[in-house]
Amino acid sequence: MKTDILLGLQWGDEGKGKIVDVLTPQYDIIARFQGGPNAGHTLEFNEIKHVLHTIPSGIFRPEAINIIGNGVVIDPVTLAKELDALQEHEVDISKALRVSKKAHIILPTHRLLDAASERAKGSSKIGSTLKGIGPTYMDKTGRNGLRVGDIIEENFTERYAALKQKHLQLLENFDYPTEDLGAMEDVFFESLESLRKLPLIDSEHYLNDALKNNKKILAEGAQGSLLDIDFGSYPFVTSSNTVSAGACIGLGLAPNKIGEVFGIFKAYCTRVGSGPFPSELFDQDGRRLATKGHEFGATTGRPRRCGWLDLPALKYAAMLNGVTQLIMTKADVLSAFEIIKVCTHYIYKGEKIDYFPYDVNGENIEPVWQEFKGWAEDLTHVKFVDELPGTLIEYIEFIEEQLNVPVKIVSVGPKRDQTLMR
Repeated sequence: MKTDILLGLQWGDEGKGKIVDVLTPQYDIIARFQGGPNAGHTLEFNEIKHVLHTIPSGIFRPEAINIIGNGVVIDPVTLAKELDALQEHEVDISKALRVSKKAHIILPTHRLLDAASERAKGSSKIGSTLKGIGPTYMDKTGRNGLRVGDIIEENFTERYAALKQKHLQLLENFDYPTEDLGAMEDVFFESLESLRKLPLIDSEHYLNDALKNNKKILAEGAQGSLLDIDFGSYPFVTSSNTVSAGACIGLGLAPNKIGEVFGIFKAYCTRVGSGPFPSELFDQDGRRLATKGHEFGATTGRPRRCGWLDLPALKYAAMLNGVTQLIMTKADVLSAFEIIKVCTHYIYKGEKIDYFPYDVNGENIEPVWQEFKGWAEDLTHVKFVDELPGTLIEYIEFIEEQLNVPVKIVSVGPKRDQTLMR
């Protein structure tokens, strides 16, 4: 048995949460493999909107086990709030959720360090969500971090105090205020009790044993491929490996255990925060995409930057991930346009190219556009693929031809039942 992977192919916010929720009935286990509470996976069903930050998006399907893998960094405070919200919907947490002992913990001082570092960058800030993600991963690679398994050890308090002291020295160098730390710690230690009540597991053994027993696993990614720490638009990236290879490290699975790779992309592009965005629009079309698509971050609430679909970037992400199936979301948003554009190439330092180069800063890149006729039909009530307008089919087939990968799912709205299988 193989593990399938589902991840985003753009700068995040592609609709991963909804699609994981839709696909979960086909799987026994949903396992999140990287990122932290900077993720905002939105699910909408029964007229209720749910936003998950740490917990995998299969949690509302009672038959599935959900695992927070070792590659995730966990803020116990955020997790406790998510757990409280799930209890309101009668989710049996003790049955449905497992947490890797090797997942690292976000401390209150990590959040202060994140804010201090971002402030120090001034106009060069990267647009951090200020959730403490980066400093936590820095401690992880610096071999200073605290892990979930540590919270049940007798010396946890001493180890916490030692790491906190290191952080306070750094904050003093930043000249960053720490008067709120006491209140933050009160909430943090209280939330640790919620974490201790969960089943804490050696997730790499759990998952590999599950495969041996023919259980079907779906690995869920966070953020998007173009935010990968190695292959994204550095330094405006996240602190983890968001590409498919990250699932092996973030869950303890060998490469030969990987099966299908589902790559999700919006029918256009968005980005939150700073960083290169070659196909970004600054005109009425960009504003219309933002309004029609309700483009505000599920985690931060920040407005998303909007632009037309970027094929060189999409090809790059599909290549890095070895994508076997494509999933297009928000096709319904483009119903607002008579003419739709796609960036097919870049003019890069005077040369026309069709790939994603090392330096994608705005002054070095000029998009080359190809126009398509739009569709005026409201797609949100479409129930079958053969009801889709011909111009949308042409748009989909063009993308399939360019990437040489089939588009297997088309989302035409935020709800579960607004999902069409091709």
